[in-house]
Amino acid sequence: MSVKEKMVKRRLYASAVSTIISISLVLFMLGLVGLIVLTSEKLSVMVKENIGFSIYLKEQAKEVDIRQMQKYLDVSNFVKSTEYITQEEAAKILKGELDPDEDFINFLDGHNPLPASIDVILEASYTNPDSLSWIEEEIMQNDVVREVVYSKSLVDIVNENVKQISMFILVFCALLFLIAVALINNTIRLNIYSKRFLIRTMQLVGATRRFIRKPFILSGISHGIYAGVIAIAFLSVCLYLAQKEIPELIELQDIELIATIFIGVILMGIIISWISTLMAVRKYLKLKSDELYF
Repeated sequence: MSVKEKMVKRRLYASAVSTIISISLVLFMLGLVGLIVLTSEKLSVMVKENIGFSIYLKEQAKEVDIRQMQKYLDVSNFVKSTEYITQEEAAKILKGELDPDEDFINFLDGHNPLPASIDVILEASYTNPDSLSWIEEEIMQNDVVREVVYSKSLVDIVNENVKQISMFILVFCALLFLIAVALINNTIRLNIYSKRFLIRTMQLVGATRRFIRKPFILSGISHGIYAGVIAIAFLSVCLYLAQKEIPELIELQDIELIATIFIGVILMGIIISWISTLMAVRKYLKLKSDELYF
């Protein structure tokens, strides 16, 4: 192999490596944003599912009626979990929150003023003011219920903040996606631009457009796959380091969703590389010889 052929081969290899690295960095940013979006979505669901209400029961309510109501709540679509708290348990909880050494029941001559209650944790999709209103109305129709208590201001604040954050993330993701597509497209166009004379030479010897496009498209797809694999490796390292520093993140992560993002990163690399390569090659196939120098 001559020195000139070695130099050409080295340049082609360097061009391919630089293209793959550029695409992988862009795909890494997209994948990272995807992970942030999923984590924030999971976090918002966890925050919402910590919102609930307490159903205070009438003092004359029978145990069988209370248990029947709890079973009704457990099978309801809007309920994630319930906990029945008797008067005695409520007294123990309050005593622990106040002063364990003092018994307020003895101070009240043995009378326990605390009612029995059922604490209800809602499903995330029902933690909004409208849903809570009709849920409250439905529960109040039960004869054993004295009162339904929940923080309306907290519900409003959580929903408003989640809405604003979701809108911000949506706009940010859309902008980043457009920037990523533009960067990958420009990288591939520059790579094809450096081979424009090769394309013209192939045309001059009688090669068809389909024959000329095929190796470039296959090369672009392979670059997209390699870039996606590198981006996934970077994302895996970031996940490992994040879990090491913040162990609580493990609870927010879903293996299936993470796998979906990883597959999506590779598919995105393939699709964007394929379309960008096809458009770039088609452009230089249509150029005249004198236009190749501009």
